[in-house]
Amino acid sequence: PQWYPARQSIKLDPKGKSLKDEEILQHLPVGTTATLYFKDLGPQIGWTMVFLIEYTGPLFIYFLFYFRMPFVYGLDESFTSSPHPVVNLACICHSFHYIKRLIETVFVHRFSHGTMPLRNIVKNCLYYWGFAAWLAYYINHPLYTPPSYGKKQINFAVVMFLLCEAGNFSIHVALSDLRRKGSKTRKIPYPTKNPFTWLFFFVSCPNYTYEVGTWISFTIMTQCVPVGLFTFLCFIQMTIWAKDKHCTYLREFKDYPSLRMPIIPFLL
Repeated sequence: PQWYPARQSIKLDPKGKSLKDEEILQHLPVGTTATLYFKDLGPQIGWTMVFLIEYTGPLFIYFLFYFRMPFVYGLDESFTSSPHPVVNLACICHSFHYIKRLIETVFVHRFSHGTMPLRNIVKNCLYYWGFAAWLAYYINHPLYTPPSYGKKQINFAVVMFLLCEAGNFSIHVALSDLRRKGSKTRKIPYPTKNPFTWLFFFVSCPNYTYEVGTWISFTIMTQCVPVGLFTFLCFIQMTIWAKDKHCTYLREFKDYPSLRMPIIPFLL
């Protein structure tokens, strides 16, 4: 009883892949007898809860620096506001991004895998929470200097940010509509009437493309080195995810559109 289904791994070969839940023993390459190998995957946590924990942390951590709590910058700077409007704008954009993610987690996303090993949540939270604190520390620092090109640079970045956020949300809704609740059937995603989904003509994972665009625009808006480094690491990680998903599409669908690239049109 302590090994509930989500933490069970059943294999035909000790070094092989775990059998899928929907696979039937009679259809597997075994004879009249078969040896099954069991592995305990450890305590599991649902993906909805994973994302709620990961995204709630940055939302509140950022405010600790934005409101300049006494233990952050010292008593002399505690509870003071920045003279630069871009600092307030950055807080609004950062908060909007993670609030959108929380809303998508609850109302939009459908997860093909129900759970994740509980031990991974610490690593994921260190990544999201740690970077949120690092970015917020420099953006809200009393010595922070605004972007070099002033309002023109900021306004351009805000427009880019909003377009990318709208695109990311549109892709998530389109992907969610492909799969019925509780279904694990994978389908080829195609563009819809929504112009933001037309990026599907050129890439397999436009949600990652828009996500990277969001952080590029946030980097331009704040002109902050830690934000740029975070954006670069995000791009590397999302490129890896996009390539994996792209390869999965190619493997599963013989008629998959040949023009598509994983994350960057015509390039990568």
